[in-house]
Amino acid sequence: MMNIELLRSDFPILSRRVYDKPLVYLDNAATTQKPLVVLDAMRQEYLNVNSNVHRGVHWMSQQATELYEQARQTVCQYINAPSVSDIVFTRGTTEGINLVAHGFCQSCMREGDEIILSTLEHHSNIVPWQLQAERLGLVIKVIPITDDGQLDMQAFVNLITERTRIVAVTHVSNVLGTVNPVARIVRLAHERGVPVLVDGAQSAPHFKVDVQAMDCDFFVFSGHKVYGPTGIGALYGKEEWLDRLPPYQGGGEMIARVTFEKTTFERPPLKFEAGTPDYIAAHGLATALNYVSQIGLDNIAKHEHELARYAIDRLRAIDGVKIYGHADGETAHVHEPVVSFNVADIHHMDIGTLLDRLGIAVRTGHHCAQPLMDRLGVLGTVRASFALYNTMEEVDRLADGIERVAKMF
Repeated sequence: MMNIELLRSDFPILSRRVYDKPLVYLDNAATTQKPLVVLDAMRQEYLNVNSNVHRGVHWMSQQATELYEQARQTVCQYINAPSVSDIVFTRGTTEGINLVAHGFCQSCMREGDEIILSTLEHHSNIVPWQLQAERLGLVIKVIPITDDGQLDMQAFVNLITERTRIVAVTHVSNVLGTVNPVARIVRLAHERGVPVLVDGAQSAPHFKVDVQAMDCDFFVFSGHKVYGPTGIGALYGKEEWLDRLPPYQGGGEMIARVTFEKTTFERPPLKFEAGTPDYIAAHGLATALNYVSQIGLDNIAKHEHELARYAIDRLRAIDGVKIYGHADGETAHVHEPVVSFNVADIHHMDIGTLLDRLGIAVRTGHHCAQPLMDRLGVLGTVRASFALYNTMEEVDRLADGIERVAKMF
């Protein structure tokens, strides 16, 4: 049983006031707040063992290297990867996808080959592929969604052809909270010899991820969405693919031998980690993952699902509220704790601004998912997204705030 009030004390920012009102932070799909244990761990490394990794024989360098590689091991365990050499540190999900898109398209695709994405994708899993498609003459196909925000799986099967080279899909929609059947997607793609990249930015914070059970070829996520620091994330890749892909960037750290005639590269993961890495952020990420694991992802999921179900029930009781991606009468069991909605003909930005004056932080706009907004027929939505430290009382404040805003128009 989670003691939410005790957990909230780990996050000092939650006790602050905004416009002289207690802060209600419901923008967790954008970024989560950081517990003291993460902030303290990073501060202690700066104070005690700040030194470049992999490059020194002195004590501080060796200590920093040990913390960095321990962080890689922690990530490996968190997503149940088979080997630490399958874990590449990146700046986040966006860089991880760019790394794969650049290397895969460069080495494994030719003009006319196909990439399959879905309507639910964040721009970070669209634009990198578009850049490569424009450069190499590739074709992008898109899995449509049903009216309740689920992927049309029969349409997906029909999209796969002999020219399909990769599928890249989100694990969880950052707008609707839809949990995609990624294991099934991987199985269907693999039956046709097609590898799959899974964007785990919105799944890694909320439930147990097992890349071996999923059998995906690539998996990416960001630290700042899992209570860790910004500027750090991880890419998991199967050994066969990391060996095959070319380096993404060149520089120190990722080389075995350099001459003016030729450079040979390190084995993965170092092959993809050019330059000085953010080793202190990596330590912060590992600390965050350990923090979440100690609480228990099953406990977190249960609490967050209860919050989402309660929020949906409260919001549906308000005249004019339209919730996207949740059919009437449906619970939040097949969704993660993200609720996107609009209120009558009130502009979503107006709703967000007025809620802010009540001390309630939500996200408004297209959520970096404009193709999905087009499918929904809206310019944007209000999005409330929940985390382990949110409470039922905060859901009530959100609903009461929406009722108050609705009466103003």
